[in-house]
Amino acid sequence: MQAPQPHLSDPRLHGYEQDLAGIDALEVPLDPALSWGARVWRATWPKLAAGGLLISLWQLVVWLELRPSYALPGPAAAFGRLLDDLRDGVLLTATGITMRRAVAGYAIAIVIGVLLGLAVARIRLLRTAVGSLITGLQTMPSIVWFPLAVLLFQLSERAILFVIVLGAAPAIANGLIHGVDHIPPLLLRAGRVLGARGIAAYRHIVLPAALPAFVGGMKQGWAFAWRSLMAGELLLIIASRPSLGARLQFARELSDAAGLLAAMLTVLLIGILVDGLVFGRLERCIRTRWGLTGP
Repeated sequence: MQAPQPHLSDPRLHGYEQDLAGIDALEVPLDPALSWGARVWRATWPKLAAGGLLISLWQLVVWLELRPSYALPGPAAAFGRLLDDLRDGVLLTATGITMRRAVAGYAIAIVIGVLLGLAVARIRLLRTAVGSLITGLQTMPSIVWFPLAVLLFQLSERAILFVIVLGAAPAIANGLIHGVDHIPPLLLRAGRVLGARGIAAYRHIVLPAALPAFVGGMKQGWAFAWRSLMAGELLLIIASRPSLGARLQFARELSDAAGLLAAMLTVLLIGILVDGLVFGRLERCIRTRWGLTGP
């Protein structure tokens, strides 16, 4: 038998309305969807504002004549020289050589860092043996490795790659180790119950759960690799390989302040672009996957 429906005058109806009103209050209003241009502008204008502030401070130092103009030219002279070098193609050639070295060395460091990090994180004896050694290698200045690199590989590309790998691989390995250490044990047990063992456990449980810390280690490893590369190119100038580091060194020797600042600006812009387009995008994807972003 069907239950009778409440009449409009039934006092129970007002109680239902109050309950529904309470449920409606739990809804979070969503912001209207932004266009592609608006999203790009919202992500870009803080960086542009910070850059404008730094350039203004630079110009203020030039106006105050704290240093002679031949030692510290203004932003207009530096950016003008940067555009001239880009038009001539010499800066693009140097940037291409430097980026090829950076990508090759960083790729090798990722492979070594991942293998080493997984081994140390999962094998207790290996962690006891080399865990502290990895941190010690990470804290060593990159410049310390160059005398050994020259002895082993002479003035060659391999010497530069050697220092890049030693600078980046420990940071990547440590990031992965810390990520594995902070995986909840319940998650690992649940994976074993569902049949995830051996390589399958690493692929479906360990690596995805350790991904946030691993990406942080990769980002730190890139910073070490980039700094090691710049130091290497300043010290090891290889003939017929006009890299960014070589341009920095030649500009210093020739007292070419505008050319020196143009090369420095190029190094800075590459670092900003890699952080924003590669690691920034990876971090946003991870936050979205883990439900850490707002509506």
